[in-house]
Amino acid sequence: MTAVTRIARSHPDELIVGLVSVSDRASTGAYQDQGVPALREWLGGALASPWQAVERLIPDEPARISETLIELVDACGCDLVLTTGGTGPARRDVTPEATLAVGTKEMPGFGEQMRQISLRFVPTAILSRQVAVIREADGHAALIVNLPGQPKSIRETLEGLKGEDGAVLVPGIFAAIPYCIDLIGGPYAETWPEVIASFRPKSARRAPQA
Repeated sequence: MTAVTRIARSHPDELIVGLVSVSDRASTGAYQDQGVPALREWLGGALASPWQAVERLIPDEPARISETLIELVDACGCDLVLTTGGTGPARRDVTPEATLAVGTKEMPGFGEQMRQISLRFVPTAILSRQVAVIREADGHAALIVNLPGQPKSIRETLEGLKGEDGAVLVPGIFAAIPYCIDLIGGPYAETWPEVIASFRPKSARRAPQA
């Protein structure tokens, strides 16, 4: 692997996000990847604080996936890594195994909540195997979350489900991500509440800037 330069923050609270699409066919150019563009678009509408992305498109190979996650966290300094694809039961679906291999703490609540959201639409949601982990390196840690492969499912799992009146029916997983990043020593990320209201206990909230 070639040397990777650590990403420089333009602001102390800038969130560095790794976006990884895992797909044999997309990585060879057989079709256009939709996962990373969907992630980038959603984050662009949801994050109210500064952020920048580091993007990767890779095949369904366990060693390559693990190597990429380690690179994004340890070398690039990402605070959050979102993967899309490779989480089903097929033989080539190995993203969860490769993710667990590089984590130091498993965060099972993320996968549980994603499946609860998807079960509102299809019974086959129980076949999804998304996982989330914390990876801790020297002086740095990051949250890594596996997401579904379809843009619609990506949005639903991140944002949650709302009724016609705008009330939250099922919370999306991103509501918990900014506080999780706080707890592992990352920047203070903020979201637009009309898209996704991030939750922090009162003791962890910053006073509004004048």
